[in-house]
Amino acid sequence: MGEGFSIDETPEKAPEKKPNKAPKSPKRKPQNDTRTLMYIIAGLVVVILALGIWFFVTNSNQRQAIEEALALKEQAELDASQRELQNAYDELNNEFSQFENQRQLILDDSVKRDLQQKYETARLQVEKLQQELRNQRNLSSAEIQRLKGEIETLRNLLRHYVEEINRLNIENENLRNENAEMRDRNQELTSRVEETSRQNEVLNERMTLAEKLNVTGLNLIALNKKGKQEKNVTKAKQLKVTFTIPQNNSTPVGSKTIYLRITTPSGQLLTGGGSFTFEDATLQCSAKTVIEYAGEEIGGVTIYWDVTTALTPGAYTVELFADNFRLISRSFELK
Repeated sequence: MGEGFSIDETPEKAPEKKPNKAPKSPKRKPQNDTRTLMYIIAGLVVVILALGIWFFVTNSNQRQAIEEALALKEQAELDASQRELQNAYDELNNEFSQFENQRQLILDDSVKRDLQQKYETARLQVEKLQQELRNQRNLSSAEIQRLKGEIETLRNLLRHYVEEINRLNIENENLRNENAEMRDRNQELTSRVEETSRQNEVLNERMTLAEKLNVTGLNLIALNKKGKQEKNVTKAKQLKVTFTIPQNNSTPVGSKTIYLRITTPSGQLLTGGGSFTFEDATLQCSAKTVIEYAGEEIGGVTIYWDVTTALTPGAYTVELFADNFRLISRSFELK
């Protein structure tokens, strides 16, 4: 470093004589040069140190600025990723909310257990994600990526569930349409059956009524002890009922028992003829007679009731029964 300032290499000059000045001492000149050199060296050292300090400080500031910039960039990217994560979760949650509205349809459709179990698992995972997002405001990049992966998995599951729901909706709609058609057909068939049953009942009733014995010319008179008509019913010994059975081709032929019921003005049934069955009930009768019916008219059929109790004037009701039918009912005034 001191090659340019070597004393040995400095060319010697002839001393000049200057007027009125004393000549310099040759012993002090090397000391001055050495001092000057030291000053120069010290100045260079100071400059170098200053430059070194300046470079150190500058590099430190630049490094700190770069680190701060990188940290801000990383934080900004992390914030952006977290916002994307939150948006992805919000979209997933909205989709699950829509799915929740249709969940009841799945449950009502014979309880699709497998789909319901998958839904419950996914719903619990969504709640877990929601809890993690609520508890951890500052997530690492790795955690954000993990949560994004879980959200994407859940979204794929949700799409599958939605497809299943749409399929079930279509099947249910088809079933509802088929059921509606079947209900209409069943209603139509039921109406037809009911109408046919009603018509059959009418026909059966008509046929049943057609089989009933017809009675005409019904009459009630009081008889005295000589078998003659008695005008005063209080003196009657017998009550005589007469009638005619006209021809009826619909009535089955054969033996017919005709039961007579006579009711007094006070509502008392004149008994003595035993009992018979009518419309699943057992009734008492006043008297009865048996005829052979061959489909031809039978006139002058007579039934007698012997008086066993005091009779009073008034309206007497006469009823005839046969083959579980009430053939006729009529009132007669006896004095």
